[in-house]
Amino acid sequence: MRIWTLAWPIILSNITVPLLGLVDTAVVGHLPDSRYLAGVTLGATLFSFLYWGFGFLRMGTTGLVAQAIGREASSDVRNLLGQSLIMALVIGTLLIVFGSPLISLGLWLLDGSAEATPLAREYAEIRLWSAPAVLANYAILGWFLGQQNSRVTLMILLLTNSVNILLDLWFVVGLGMTSNGVALASVFADYSALAFGGYLVLRQLGHLEGRFQRQRLLALKAYSALFNVNANLFVRTLGLLFAMAFFTAQGARQGDTVLAANAVLLQFIMLTSYALDGFAHAAESLVGRAYGRRDWREFAATVRATAHFSFWTSAAAALLFAVGGNQLIALLTGLDDVRATAAIYLPWMVVMPLIAVWSYLFDGVFIGTTAVREMRNSIFAGLAVYLPTWWFCQGLGNHGLWLAFTLFTLTRSAVLIGYYRYYRLTRWRASPRVSHL
Repeated sequence: MRIWTLAWPIILSNITVPLLGLVDTAVVGHLPDSRYLAGVTLGATLFSFLYWGFGFLRMGTTGLVAQAIGREASSDVRNLLGQSLIMALVIGTLLIVFGSPLISLGLWLLDGSAEATPLAREYAEIRLWSAPAVLANYAILGWFLGQQNSRVTLMILLLTNSVNILLDLWFVVGLGMTSNGVALASVFADYSALAFGGYLVLRQLGHLEGRFQRQRLLALKAYSALFNVNANLFVRTLGLLFAMAFFTAQGARQGDTVLAANAVLLQFIMLTSYALDGFAHAAESLVGRAYGRRDWREFAATVRATAHFSFWTSAAAALLFAVGGNQLIALLTGLDDVRATAAIYLPWMVVMPLIAVWSYLFDGVFIGTTAVREMRNSIFAGLAVYLPTWWFCQGLGNHGLWLAFTLFTLTRSAVLIGYYRYYRLTRWRASPRVSHL
């Protein structure tokens, strides 16, 4: 029951993310020139990758806070919040200062049209001002999730997306702005979320014992745990971003129709991730607390329960794609050639949830235990299978690309499962007599 209590707000909050994208697209898509939509698409893609790369601020904070809760170390809970916020604000400020060359590099890599790129740059230069707020919100969300308070995630994301949608309509429809209005709406929404999150933090701090310790917040050496965890998570995320970008690029080489079909099918993976992320985040918090307590019975029971939830959810997704996949494709695109092409590769979507579920679940377990080097290693092991498979299977066309991506996911899952089984036999147990999952 605790798992579902933690998971459902995350699942629901995840669903609000594509809703915002749909509104952005609808608002800008009704402007008289398509270059505005292209500019927003390029700029939003750039910032999705940029901010996703710093998602370690959420993940690393969650695992360390959950362990501190398990140790009943309230001062550590407080100081981890302070350290994460300071790190977020420093990184966010550096992004603003050095953002212009990063934007230039990102737009060069995205290779947009001559008409859309200047609009994308304008969008990006406005969005860049939200960097400190976005990263601080990551830290706040991780802090609350580590305390098993996932409803805050739902509350903050609902506020962010609601403000964003209302300001989109006001700036673009009401005031006659274009893609710059969409960017400005996002900046205001991010700082609104930070203000609301700050209020919730102050309220929560009133219920916590302990105090902030100046030496923990100002001494660089005191950040060693956060630096170690976050550095490995950052490298892991870069590897994952590379795998996704490589997949998109190789699909594009096969033509616009294949690229569009792959984009539609990747939405199936995103749909599955909305549910599986909820259980993975629950595992982060509950496993982290049990790990902090060194309560290996609760630890194993939590992993077993989240595994059951995750597996049956992935099985339901696989069944949905097998039975209703063509109908889902039709909902996502009205182009007949894209529909037909996506249907050819639909069987990969039936297999994918049953393979990917374990990488989601054990990412959560390893974040909770802050065993993040293992997560990093799983990505590199996956890439070591992914790239050679793609190379040798190029003759299979897009099927070869999907085979390579599927084996990448399978390898990630297998490596994480292997690490988990080994650590349950060696590190994560009280004695040889304790049973393990």
